[in-house]
Amino acid sequence: MAEKVKAEGTTRSLAPAGIAFAAIGLALFAYFVWQAGPSEIWSNISKIGWGFVAILALAGLRFGVRALAWTLCFEGPHRLSFWDAFKAYLIGDAAGNIVPLGMVVSEPTKLAVVRDRVPLVAALSAIAVENIFYMLSVALFISCGAAALLATFPLPKALRLSSYGIIAGALVVLGLAAYALRRQWRFLTAALDRAAARGLGRRAHARRRERVAAFEDRLYGFYERRRARFLPLVLCEAAFHLLGVAEAYLTIALISGAAPTLLSAFLLESAGRVINVVFKFVPLRAGVDELGTGQVARLLTFGETAGVTLAIVRKARTLFWMTIGVALLAARGVSLRDVAAGAEPAPGAPLGEAQQKSGV
Repeated sequence: MAEKVKAEGTTRSLAPAGIAFAAIGLALFAYFVWQAGPSEIWSNISKIGWGFVAILALAGLRFGVRALAWTLCFEGPHRLSFWDAFKAYLIGDAAGNIVPLGMVVSEPTKLAVVRDRVPLVAALSAIAVENIFYMLSVALFISCGAAALLATFPLPKALRLSSYGIIAGALVVLGLAAYALRRQWRFLTAALDRAAARGLGRRAHARRRERVAAFEDRLYGFYERRRARFLPLVLCEAAFHLLGVAEAYLTIALISGAAPTLLSAFLLESAGRVINVVFKFVPLRAGVDELGTGQVARLLTFGETAGVTLAIVRKARTLFWMTIGVALLAARGVSLRDVAAGAEPAPGAPLGEAQQKSGV
């Protein structure tokens, strides 16, 4: 009960910021749609027609490869079926996109959904490993996109500096990951020790340190024991990005009536990935996706309207899969209000408890 109250208090403290970001995003969305021309955007959308079914299928496949990657990160005797992982990803994505600042509840929601299938610690370790592979693949993907943009087009100063910053940031992330794996750098336990030395959280230090140390042991243990799974995991994450490139390619081809180059589709998807990472706190990336994708599409000579249309189509397919995620959540007897409050009603323990136990 205390954890539930704590989770609800945290949600209430974040709610004003989430609502503010959502309002700003909606205002930006309306502005860029108006600037690009609502009638032209609608004309572009109408050209897609039944091609939207293929776009939805590509988006579903992207969820599928992430879910498959998650199942590969479990170690015996614990196993999670693909279907259970897929449903958890849909539910977690719906929570993350609908709830203001939903990134706070997205991953704990996935863990809570599968807690009746696998132990919480096993699910947490597996999703942490998968997220590490995903983040590294994102860093590599967007750095390649930034490098390709710099090599192909004369860029304005601001965009050129941003591209250099993206590449530098990606290299730092990849370098730190390589160092952490090679040295088995236990930075979480070290951070807890430093905090306790300064008098922060000293009472609960031993219990927290034991839990975090066990978590780090499982992470590095996976690296030592399951290297044969690295290639399948890399292929899953690569497929996620390639399916995104295929989606951008198909959407622009349907809008413009002419096939874009693979480079153009790659640059549009890498720009979308940057926006998704940087502005994760904005629900549906409203406004910022239209701005960023519109500018990149204009640079690629497709026109700003085509870029804004692509961003809107992305939202439409996201809303479709979100609807399925919400339906799966409702089938469990859970509302979005429960998710936002960090608590899931019976059967089972509350989401707030899952978050506390997982340390998320």
